[in-house]
Amino acid sequence: MRLAVDVMGGDNAPDAVLEGCRTALNTYTDLHVLLIGDEQKISGMESFGERVSILHTDSVIDNEDAPVRAVRRKKDSSMVTAVRKVKENEADACISAGNTGALMTAGLLHVGRIKGIDRPALSPMLPTTDGGGFLLLDVGANMEAKPEHLLQYAVMGDIYMKQVRGLNRPRVGLLNVGSEEGKGTELAKAAFKLMEDAPFEFIGNVESRDLLDGAADVVVCDGFSGNLVLKSIEGTAISIFSILKQELTSSLKNKLAAAVLKPAFKRVKNKMDYSEYGGAGLFGLNAPVVKAHGSSDARAFFSAIKQAKQMHDESVTSRIKDVMSDISVKEEYHD
Repeated sequence: MRLAVDVMGGDNAPDAVLEGCRTALNTYTDLHVLLIGDEQKISGMESFGERVSILHTDSVIDNEDAPVRAVRRKKDSSMVTAVRKVKENEADACISAGNTGALMTAGLLHVGRIKGIDRPALSPMLPTTDGGGFLLLDVGANMEAKPEHLLQYAVMGDIYMKQVRGLNRPRVGLLNVGSEEGKGTELAKAAFKLMEDAPFEFIGNVESRDLLDGAADVVVCDGFSGNLVLKSIEGTAISIFSILKQELTSSLKNKLAAAVLKPAFKRVKNKMDYSEYGGAGLFGLNAPVVKAHGSSDARAFFSAIKQAKQMHDESVTSRIKDVMSDISVKEEYHD
């Protein structure tokens, strides 16, 4: 697999990005990486020989940049160049921890959408208490959506969980304020009707309070709701671990107890740590484009690379294309 990497994107770039790449190269002997960024800041990759290439660029898209304007004005930026290499068939997939909106824009402009998919979805895996995780889509690629878009998200999520996560019949749920049919907005009600007859295991509405308990394997919603769920889960996890740390170091007795329980707390942290679940795939594009978390450390970036490789090796994009060419989502599911 040939992977184009935006070395300069993310809060911890380039060090965390490069360390994640080194781990991936040591793990996957068939991986070839094109590192795109400031060559003066790229080092320690000589031992991988021809499996690593470096393409220098001075331009970087910052998180503060307006996505559309940045992609158009910074055509030689590390991010846009990485995406363009996929379009030019010099890479099979690309990954960046940089500006989410800019990566989405670049993906649409250069890689393009799969025929039959109206809007790509930003789709991360999130942790569950049983360690299995669930796929949430969309989490911000599109703030508003139509019922057909949610149906398309569900189809793509179903394919991903089958091909990459190995589930025979992924449970697909629709995020709502209640589990009963007829709850929620007009969007949710209309999407529910479409999904009832869809060719996947639709389990109905699921509430946000049940997500971490593994209520569904795929959870579908509009980007606005999904982003709120994502940020709420991340913020809650950070706050809980912060409170625990304060309490466990507040007295000698608590410190002694913490020492005994340290292995258990470490297991809990690892189970709920986003870095174990990779990045967020931009589902619906013509090739794998993966958004790593902006604050990714080396382990998180490696996990994102692992996700991109799985998407490539399991031909997720091709399988989505096949499904969308075999059926007309809008027509068949409306009949």
